[in-house]
Amino acid sequence: MKLTQLSLTIAAAFLAAQASAANPKLGVVYDAGGKFDKSFNQSAFEGAERFKKDTGISFIEVQASSDTQAEQVMRGLARKKLDMIAAIGFAQTQAVQKVAKEFPNVKFVLIDGQATGANVNSVVFKEEEGSYLVGVAAAMASKSKKLGFIGGIDIPLIRNFACGYAQGIKAVNPKAELTQNMVGTTSGAWNDPAKGGELARSQFERGVDVVFAVAGGSGMGTLQMAKEKGKLAIGVDSNQNHLYPGTMLTSMVKRVDNTVYDSFMQVKNGTWKGGVSYKGLKEGGVDWALDANNRKLITPEIEKRVLGARKDIIDGKIKVIDYRVGSSCPV
Repeated sequence: MKLTQLSLTIAAAFLAAQASAANPKLGVVYDAGGKFDKSFNQSAFEGAERFKKDTGISFIEVQASSDTQAEQVMRGLARKKLDMIAAIGFAQTQAVQKVAKEFPNVKFVLIDGQATGANVNSVVFKEEEGSYLVGVAAAMASKSKKLGFIGGIDIPLIRNFACGYAQGIKAVNPKAELTQNMVGTTSGAWNDPAKGGELARSQFERGVDVVFAVAGGSGMGTLQMAKEKGKLAIGVDSNQNHLYPGTMLTSMVKRVDNTVYDSFMQVKNGTWKGGVSYKGLKEGGVDWALDANNRKLITPEIEKRVLGARKDIIDGKIKVIDYRVGSSCPV
């Protein structure tokens, strides 16, 4: 009996070791906004954490404090012979392009950028579609008919948010005014809440009463200023409605969490494929947020109009222009 029990114990230990050896080695590289930016990077972290909770498989995480450091930290992870590295943010595009070629046995998922290679999956979101929806809500909620947008850096990605937002606004009220400002020109623009707050204050002083913040950590300053001034704000990437209930009109949600979770799960299951993936409303990649924190701000009329626009975009009846395709906004 003792021998049988010992044999079973050894067999169980062997099988456990085999299972452990089969588990993929995974890594996440956050961009300069930081892991706890309450927005883009944090969404990625939450997806990885959910995967860890569901599977028991851990991951290594590092932050690139600057765009130039991304290549260095990414190469360091690749040398550890990881099975997959999730690169969070368009600023890591060149790093992924270069490191992926050097380590063909390591798989990469690049969020918000496009890099080539059989071992790279680039995930591009249709920000314009989700931004259109919050633009509709903003135009209907605004009393002054003056709307604001605060972005991190003036690049095509951020302009795409602004363009979709503008299209949604103009669909409701062609005469509405839109004021746009950018926080800065370097990676530090994603982590300057003081500047984000000051830009919001300036817009409010000019009559803006709803502002859409697409500036990473800097956007926290914008949301806080809206709270202080009794204006409405729109969050981005993660559902930020809970941050300042009562003044958060909604959030334009980008499901970075699902993308990281799904990518890790595909590697685990052996179903991962390279290429380019486009995720909009239809694919569940973007949306607007309606919950207990903003329920009182979203009237039945606003909800009906937004949901109608959402359905029409999914059905192809509304074509939201992607700024990155034409490099100009139609409104």
